Amino acid sequence: MVLYEYPFNESIRTMLRLEHLFDRLGQLMARESALDHHFALATIFEIMDVASRADLKSDLLKDLDRHRSQLNSYRGNPAISEAALDEVVTRIDHAFQQLNALPGKAGQALTANDWLMSIRSRISIPGGTCEFDLPAYYNWQQLLPAKRRNDLVQWTQTLMPLAEGLSVLLSLLRDSGSPHKVAAQAGQYQQSLPQGRSFQLLRMRIDPSLGLIPEISGHRLMVSIRLMRQDEEGRLKPAAQDASFELTLCA
Repeated sequence: MVLYEYPFNESIRTMLRLEHLFDRLGQLMARESALDHHFALATIFEIMDVASRADLKSDLLKDLDRHRSQLNSYRGNPAISEAALDEVVTRIDHAFQQLNALPGKAGQALTANDWLMSIRSRISIPGGTCEFDLPAYYNWQQLLPAKRRNDLVQWTQTLMPLAEGLSVLLSLLRDSGSPHKVAAQAGQYQQSLPQGRSFQLLRMRIDPSLGLIPEISGHRLMVSIRLMRQDEEGRLKPAAQDASFELTLCA
Protein backbone atom coordinates (compact mmCIF):
# COMPACT_ATOMS: atom_id res chain seq x y z
CA MET A 1 0.00 0.00 0.00
CA VAL A 2 1.22 3.51 -0.85
CA LEU A 3 0.77 6.10 1.90
CA TYR A 4 -0.14 9.71 1.11
CA GLU A 5 -0.42 12.38 3.82
CA TYR A 6 -2.15 15.74 3.52
CA PRO A 7 -1.73 18.49 6.17
CA PHE A 8 -4.69 20.75 6.98
CA ASN A 9 -2.64 23.68 8.27
CA GLU A 10 0.71 25.39 7.78
CA SER A 11 2.16 24.13 11.08
CA ILE A 12 1.70 20.45 10.15
CA ARG A 13 2.92 21.19 6.62
CA THR A 14 6.19 22.54 8.05
CA MET A 15 6.55 19.56 10.38
CA LEU A 16 6.07 17.06 7.54
CA ARG A 17 8.64 18.88 5.40
CA LEU A 18 11.17 18.75 8.22
CA GLU A 19 10.44 15.07 8.89
CA HIS A 20 11.03 14.37 5.18
CA LEU A 21 14.36 16.21 5.30
CA PHE A 22 15.52 14.46 8.49
CA ASP A 23 14.65 11.07 6.97
CA ARG A 24 16.67 11.92 3.85
CA LEU A 25 19.57 13.18 5.98
CA GLY A 26 19.71 9.93 7.96
CA GLN A 27 19.82 7.83 4.80
CA LEU A 28 22.52 9.95 3.14
CA MET A 29 24.77 10.12 6.21
CA ALA A 30 24.79 6.32 6.54
CA ARG A 31 26.31 5.95 3.07
CA GLU A 32 29.98 6.29 2.17
CA SER A 33 30.31 8.14 -1.12
CA ALA A 34 31.40 11.78 -1.19
CA LEU A 35 28.41 12.58 -3.41
CA ASP A 36 25.97 11.25 -0.80
CA HIS A 37 27.70 13.31 1.90
CA HIS A 38 27.52 16.38 -0.33
CA PHE A 39 23.75 16.01 -0.52
CA ALA A 40 23.63 15.28 3.21
CA LEU A 41 25.25 18.67 3.78
CA ALA A 42 22.80 20.28 1.35
CA THR A 43 19.97 18.68 3.36
CA ILE A 44 21.34 20.17 6.59
CA PHE A 45 21.14 23.61 4.97
CA GLU A 46 17.57 22.90 3.82
CA ILE A 47 16.60 21.95 7.38
CA MET A 48 18.11 25.21 8.64
CA ASP A 49 16.12 27.14 6.05
CA VAL A 50 12.81 25.49 6.96
CA ALA A 51 13.52 25.72 10.71
CA SER A 52 14.37 29.43 10.49
CA ARG A 53 10.73 30.38 11.17
CA ALA A 54 10.85 32.45 14.34
CA ASP A 55 7.95 30.78 16.16
CA LEU A 56 8.64 27.14 15.18
CA LYS A 57 10.49 26.19 18.36
CA SER A 58 7.96 27.85 20.66
CA ASP A 59 5.06 26.23 18.77
CA LEU A 60 6.60 22.77 19.17
CA LEU A 61 7.20 23.35 22.88
CA LYS A 62 3.58 24.47 23.35
CA ASP A 63 2.30 21.39 21.50
CA LEU A 64 4.49 19.06 23.58
CA ASP A 65 3.31 20.70 26.81
CA ARG A 66 -0.34 20.48 25.68
CA HIS A 67 -0.04 16.76 24.96
CA ARG A 68 1.70 16.17 28.29
CA SER A 69 -1.08 17.93 30.21
CA GLN A 70 -3.76 16.05 28.29
CA LEU A 71 -2.17 12.66 28.92
CA ASN A 72 -1.58 13.37 32.60
CA SER A 73 -5.29 14.13 32.94
CA TYR A 74 -5.99 10.47 32.05
CA ARG A 75 -4.18 9.16 35.13
CA GLY A 76 -6.42 7.04 37.35
CA ASN A 77 -8.61 6.00 34.43
CA PRO A 78 -8.98 2.19 34.72
CA ALA A 79 -9.34 1.87 30.93
CA ILE A 80 -5.84 3.27 30.35
CA SER A 81 -2.59 1.45 31.12
CA GLU A 82 -0.46 3.48 33.52
CA ALA A 83 2.71 1.85 32.16
CA ALA A 84 1.89 2.86 28.58
CA LEU A 85 0.96 6.35 29.79
CA ASP A 86 4.24 6.71 31.67
CA GLU A 87 6.19 5.62 28.58
CA VAL A 88 4.59 8.25 26.34
CA VAL A 89 4.85 11.03 28.93
CA THR A 90 8.54 10.20 29.45
CA ARG A 91 9.15 10.55 25.69
CA ILE A 92 7.36 13.89 25.69
CA ASP A 93 9.31 15.11 28.75
CA HIS A 94 12.65 14.19 27.18
CA ALA A 95 11.80 15.84 23.86
CA PHE A 96 10.56 18.98 25.66
CA GLN A 97 13.69 19.26 27.81
CA GLN A 98 16.09 18.75 24.90
CA LEU A 99 14.31 21.25 22.66
CA ASN A 100 13.89 23.80 25.45
CA ALA A 101 17.62 23.62 26.24
CA LEU A 102 18.52 24.36 22.63
CA PRO A 103 19.76 27.97 22.39
CA GLY A 104 18.12 29.93 19.58
CA LYS A 105 16.82 28.32 16.41
CA ALA A 106 17.76 24.83 15.26
CA GLY A 107 21.16 24.91 13.59
CA GLN A 108 21.91 28.45 14.70
CA ALA A 109 25.28 27.37 16.10
CA LEU A 110 26.33 26.29 12.60
CA THR A 111 26.04 29.85 11.30
CA ALA A 112 29.20 30.69 13.26
CA ASN A 113 31.17 28.21 11.12
CA ASP A 114 32.50 30.37 8.27
CA TRP A 115 33.60 27.32 6.26
CA LEU A 116 30.13 25.78 6.33
CA MET A 117 28.51 29.11 5.50
CA SER A 118 30.82 29.55 2.49
CA ILE A 119 29.49 26.20 1.18
CA ARG A 120 25.91 27.16 2.01
CA SER A 121 26.21 30.38 0.00
CA ARG A 122 27.29 28.50 -3.13
CA ILE A 123 25.50 25.15 -2.89
CA SER A 124 22.33 26.50 -4.52
CA ILE A 125 24.31 27.82 -7.51
CA PRO A 126 24.42 25.28 -10.37
CA GLY A 127 27.92 23.81 -10.23
CA GLY A 128 28.83 26.33 -7.55
CA THR A 129 30.78 23.87 -5.39
CA CYS A 130 33.37 22.83 -7.96
CA GLU A 131 36.93 22.30 -6.74
CA PHE A 132 38.14 25.59 -8.24
CA ASP A 133 35.40 27.50 -6.37
CA LEU A 134 35.73 25.75 -3.00
CA PRO A 135 39.09 23.89 -2.87
CA ALA A 136 38.83 23.32 0.90
CA TYR A 137 35.43 21.69 0.45
CA TYR A 138 36.80 19.58 -2.41
CA ASN A 139 39.59 18.44 -0.10
CA TRP A 140 37.04 17.49 2.58
CA GLN A 141 35.27 15.31 0.03
CA GLN A 142 38.50 13.34 -0.49
CA LEU A 143 38.69 12.35 3.19
CA LEU A 144 37.84 8.86 4.39
CA PRO A 145 34.08 8.20 4.65
CA ALA A 146 34.31 7.69 8.43
CA LYS A 147 35.91 11.12 8.90
CA ARG A 148 33.27 12.84 6.75
CA ARG A 149 30.51 11.00 8.60
CA ASN A 150 31.93 12.05 11.97
CA ASP A 151 31.91 15.66 10.82
CA LEU A 152 28.30 15.36 9.64
CA VAL A 153 27.26 13.81 12.97
CA GLN A 154 28.92 16.67 14.84
CA TRP A 155 27.22 19.30 12.67
CA THR A 156 23.78 17.72 13.08
CA GLN A 157 23.93 17.57 16.90
CA THR A 158 22.20 20.95 17.25
CA LEU A 159 19.40 19.72 14.94
CA MET A 160 18.62 16.51 16.83
CA PRO A 161 16.38 18.08 19.55
CA LEU A 162 14.20 19.43 16.75
CA ALA A 163 14.09 16.02 15.07
CA GLU A 164 13.11 14.32 18.34
CA GLY A 165 10.35 16.83 19.09
CA LEU A 166 8.93 16.44 15.59
CA SER A 167 9.04 12.66 15.83
CA VAL A 168 7.12 12.61 19.12
CA LEU A 169 4.46 15.10 17.98
CA LEU A 170 3.84 13.47 14.60
CA SER A 171 3.68 10.02 16.22
CA LEU A 172 1.02 11.26 18.67
CA LEU A 173 -0.91 12.90 15.85
CA ARG A 174 -0.88 9.81 13.63
CA ASP A 175 -1.93 7.57 16.51
CA SER A 176 -4.98 9.77 17.14
CA GLY A 177 -6.77 8.58 13.98
CA SER A 178 -8.57 5.33 13.19
CA PRO A 179 -8.26 3.98 9.62
CA HIS A 180 -11.38 2.94 7.75
CA LYS A 181 -12.11 1.70 4.24
CA VAL A 182 -13.89 4.06 1.85
CA ALA A 183 -14.91 3.89 -1.81
CA ALA A 184 -14.48 6.50 -4.52
CA GLN A 185 -17.26 6.51 -7.12
CA ALA A 186 -16.03 7.29 -10.65
CA GLY A 187 -12.73 8.45 -9.20
CA GLN A 188 -14.27 11.01 -6.83
CA TYR A 189 -14.57 10.98 -3.04
CA GLN A 190 -15.89 13.67 -0.70
CA GLN A 191 -16.49 13.62 3.03
CA SER A 192 -17.94 16.29 5.28
CA LEU A 193 -16.01 16.74 8.51
CA PRO A 194 -17.85 16.85 11.83
CA GLN A 195 -18.08 20.28 13.37
CA GLY A 196 -16.44 20.76 16.74
CA ARG A 197 -13.35 18.72 15.81
CA SER A 198 -10.24 20.26 14.33
CA PHE A 199 -8.51 17.72 12.10
CA GLN A 200 -4.85 18.37 11.30
CA LEU A 201 -3.77 15.50 9.06
CA LEU A 202 -5.28 13.17 6.47
CA ARG A 203 -3.63 9.81 5.78
CA MET A 204 -4.56 7.73 2.75
CA ARG A 205 -3.33 4.26 1.75
CA ILE A 206 -4.06 2.92 -1.73
CA ASP A 207 -3.08 -0.25 -3.56
CA PRO A 208 -0.23 0.62 -5.98
CA SER A 209 -1.46 -2.02 -8.46
CA LEU A 210 -4.40 0.28 -9.24
CA GLY A 211 -1.99 2.78 -10.80
CA LEU A 212 -3.93 5.69 -9.29
CA ILE A 213 -2.56 8.94 -7.83
CA PRO A 214 -4.73 11.03 -5.47
CA GLU A 215 -5.18 14.78 -5.69
CA ILE A 216 -6.22 15.76 -2.17
CA SER A 217 -7.75 19.01 -1.00
CA GLY A 218 -9.42 19.84 2.26
CA HIS A 219 -10.32 22.36 4.92
CA ARG A 220 -12.07 22.30 8.30
CA LEU A 221 -15.45 21.42 6.77
CA MET A 222 -14.77 18.96 3.94
CA VAL A 223 -12.24 16.61 2.37
CA SER A 224 -12.13 15.96 -1.36
CA ILE A 225 -10.04 13.33 -3.17
CA ARG A 226 -9.84 12.99 -6.93
CA LEU A 227 -8.11 9.90 -8.32
CA MET A 228 -5.83 10.51 -11.28
CA ARG A 229 -3.89 8.38 -13.72
CA GLN A 230 -0.57 9.30 -15.32
CA ASP A 231 -0.31 9.12 -19.11
CA GLU A 232 2.80 8.21 -21.10
CA GLU A 233 4.06 11.80 -20.99
CA GLY A 234 3.64 12.04 -17.22
CA ARG A 235 0.55 14.23 -17.24
CA LEU A 236 -2.18 13.48 -14.72
CA LYS A 237 -5.68 12.86 -16.02
CA PRO A 238 -8.88 12.04 -14.09
CA ALA A 239 -9.52 8.31 -13.68
CA ALA A 240 -13.28 7.79 -13.90
CA GLN A 241 -13.33 4.41 -12.19
CA ASP A 242 -14.53 3.07 -8.86
CA ALA A 243 -11.78 2.33 -6.36
CA SER A 244 -11.43 1.75 -2.62
CA PHE A 245 -8.71 2.92 -0.27
CA GLU A 246 -7.98 3.37 3.43
CA LEU A 247 -8.58 6.79 4.97
CA THR A 248 -7.49 8.12 8.37
CA LEU A 249 -8.32 11.54 9.81
CA CYS A 250 -6.04 12.67 12.66
CA ALA A 251 -7.00 15.44 15.08
